[in-house]
Amino acid sequence: MSAESPKNVVERAIEILRDCDRSVALTGGGLSMASGLPDAGDSQPAGSRGADLDYADFQRSEEARREHWSREAEAIGEVLGARPNPGHDALARMEAAGRLVGTITQNIDGLHQTAGARTVLELGGSRRRAVCTECGADEAIEPVLERWEREQEVPRCRECSGALKPATLAGGEPLAPDILRQAIQLTRHADCLLALGSSLQTPLAASLVEIAREHGSRVVVVTRSSTPFDSLADVKLDEPVARCLPTIVDGALGS
Repeated sequence: MSAESPKNVVERAIEILRDCDRSVALTGGGLSMASGLPDAGDSQPAGSRGADLDYADFQRSEEARREHWSREAEAIGEVLGARPNPGHDALARMEAAGRLVGTITQNIDGLHQTAGARTVLELGGSRRRAVCTECGADEAIEPVLERWEREQEVPRCRECSGALKPATLAGGEPLAPDILRQAIQLTRHADCLLALGSSLQTPLAASLVEIAREHGSRVVVVTRSSTPFDSLADVKLDEPVARCLPTIVDGALGS
């Protein structure tokens, strides 16, 4: 028996989304690649240079803080220069149409929000913000980056003068409990989980797919890599997500 054609698989994905009105997207680095950002794999968010930073070292050592900012500056600049691709735009259209209740992302580039998405849970944090390690206040990254580039000194919080770091998770830094709680709640109440551009290898990503299946959700996987859920998904499409997702969303919305 010949393998099912990609066209037929796309049609099945469209049919599933037409039947669902509480879809949730789970996105990984494969989506950001189409915007020119590197995919570091599911073990690190897309574009996560310097993500080997140990959070305890950052808190303890001014030298470690300065080294981290030196490594992060270029990557932050790449994120700020990136633009959403058709995959981001398709999800934003789906949310605006009331058919997508939210996006859970492993990426740290903020491109979902730039595309117009409103409900986005960032599992790895965001390179578009800086956060104070003392009081927790956060700031937009652009003026913070300007201070770093001008002074070559670790930027300080305007509220308490504590050290600022990019608002991405470092090694040993826990995921915010409210983000995890919201991600689980969204997944439990979804009728379709769209896993996009992720190999679903991390325990957290895998657990969200398992939660979706346990609660009777349909599962659509679109990624160029194999995943542990390929044989269990309702649809697995081995195609670039930014290229085929707009076709799926347009078909489901009748656009």
